[in-house]
Amino acid sequence: MSPDRMPALFLGHGSPMNVLEDNLYTRAWQRLGETLPRPTAIVVVSAHWYTRGTSVTAMETPKTIHDFGGFPQALYDTHYPAPGSPALAQRLVDLLAPVPVTLDNEAWGFDHGSWGVLIKMYPNADIPMVQLSIDSTKPAAWHYQMGRKLAALRDEGIMLVASGNVVHNLRTARWHGESTPYPWAQSFNDYVKANLTWQGEADKHPLVNYLEHEGGSLSNPTPDHYLPLLYVLGAWDGVEPVTVPVEGMEMGSLSMLSVQVG
Repeated sequence: MSPDRMPALFLGHGSPMNVLEDNLYTRAWQRLGETLPRPTAIVVVSAHWYTRGTSVTAMETPKTIHDFGGFPQALYDTHYPAPGSPALAQRLVDLLAPVPVTLDNEAWGFDHGSWGVLIKMYPNADIPMVQLSIDSTKPAAWHYQMGRKLAALRDEGIMLVASGNVVHNLRTARWHGESTPYPWAQSFNDYVKANLTWQGEADKHPLVNYLEHEGGSLSNPTPDHYLPLLYVLGAWDGVEPVTVPVEGMEMGSLSMLSVQVG
C-alpha cells in the first residue's frame, strides 16, 4: 500500500452492545483507528441501510440513528456527531455513474452498523463521513463491482469502511449458555477466509457465489449483512496484503470476522 493509499475495511459489527463494551473486537477496532493512516474522509457501507436503489447521505450534520430496541438507556444516549460531506456525496454520484445515486438530505444518517464501529476507531467523531446504501434489488456481483468503482477513492485519502457479519443467523443464535459455533457456520466462515484473495472474473468469484456453499444460505438467511464484504473485496488491487484484524464466532451463528485490504 502506498503511503497515500487508504486501506479498505470490512468490520464484523455484531451486537449494538459493542458500543458500550470493551472486548476483543472493540479493542481491535480501536487499534485500527490508532495505527492506520488517518483518512481525510470516510465512506461507510452498512448492512443496516438496505434499500431499493442506491442512496448516499448528503447532509451537513447527519443524525445518529438508534436502529435497535430493548437495550440499556446508555446506548440510546450515545451519539456520534461526525460531520457529513455534501461534496463527497456528490463525488460518489459522479464516480458511480451510470448507477443512479440519490442524494439523501434528511431520511437517513449514521446507523449502528456504521457509527457503532467508527465510535471505537475515531471516538472524537471529527472525520467527515458519508454512508452509502446497499441496493437490495441487485445481485452479489453488482455489489462487488461497486467496490471496484469505489477503489479510486482510496487514492484520494478516503477510507472505505464496510460493516456487516459474514455469518448472521439470529434465528439459530444461542442467546444463553452454550455458544460453540454451529458446524455449518464455522465451515462457511472458514470458506470466506480461504477465498479472500481469490482472483478472477467477478461472476466466478467463490465469495460472490457464496450461496453455492452448503452453509451459505443458513449462514445468511438474508444477504444484507454479507454484501458489505464484497465492496471491500472489490476495492482490492490484487497485490496489496489482505489480513484479518480480528475474528470470532458469537452465539454459535454470528461471525465477527473483520478483513483489512491494504
